[in-house]
Order: sequence, then C-alpha cells, then structure tokens
Amino acid sequence: MDYSELEADVLRLIVGATEGGVRAFGEETVTRLVRPELLSGAAEDELTEEARSALTTACANVLTISAAELHDRLATIYDGILVDDDLDPGLLTAISALAHWKSYLEQNRRGELYELAIRSIEDIDHEVSADLDDFLATPQMAAEYERIRRLLDPSAGQERGARRR
Repeated sequence: MDYSELEADVLRLIVGATEGGVRAFGEETVTRLVRPELLSGAAEDELTEEARSALTTACANVLTISAAELHDRLATIYDGILVDDDLDPGLLTAISALAHWKSYLEQNRRGELYELAIRSIEDIDHEVSADLDDFLATPQMAAEYERIRRLLDPSAGQERGARRR
C-alpha cells in the first residue's frame, strides 16, 4: 500500500466509523501522541517555563481537560515558543495533536481525527522511515495501521481472523 492509498483508507475508515469508534480512536491516538517520552528530546530553550508547564499539564490531562481549558493551555504554549522554526519533532507532534483534539472537542469534526491519524502515522514514520511505495512493509507501520483499523472498524479484524481459520 503506498502512502496516498493509506491516507485514503484512513479517511474512509474515519468517515464510516461509529461515533463511539471515532471517539475511542481519538482518545487512544491523542494519548499516544502526547506521551511524555515524545517530549523528552525538546531543548530547554524552545519553550518558556510557563509554556512548558502548560504543555505538561495539557498532555497529562488530555482526556479530562475541557476544550476551553485546552484552548487556554494552547494559547500559553504558542505564546511561549522561543524559536522561529525547527521545533523538536516530538514537541511539534504533541502540540499539533493537542490542537487537533481541541478542535475535535469543540466542533466534533471527524477531519480532526483524520489529522490525528496522519500525525500518528508520521510519528511511526519518523521512527522507522517507511517506504512511500510500500508503507506497511515495516512491522511498526503495519501495527499502527492495524491499530487504526481495529479502533475504527472492529469488524475488519474479525473478518481477517475468520479468513485465517
């Protein structure tokens, strides 16, 4: 599966998923994208102390924080970015994930969850450098794709299991 096919399939899965499925997918994915180890590579001089504290709080409470609180934390984070460009990739992933999650919480738009899925795929790609022509060739990328499919279309996993028997 090439990258454009992967994107199209993820979009199809998100559009066709139940409300409960997209919510579970969103919660699991945003939690994965704001994990503490993703932020460990960030340099001290990339964020003010206030922004770093807001980011830490938002990440730690991502599933319980309200959209309004998340909006305020993100404003503090954006105001406290000290570099013009070239933010640490993990820091950028976490901030982007928080922004997409906030928008999803505010507007319930599935497009924000599609963006979370793409950030999650990019996070894996950053770790393993997937081949654009065969994006699922690495075990890590194949596992991420299966995680996405399992959460958005639980029957897909059951169908594959039935075919293996």
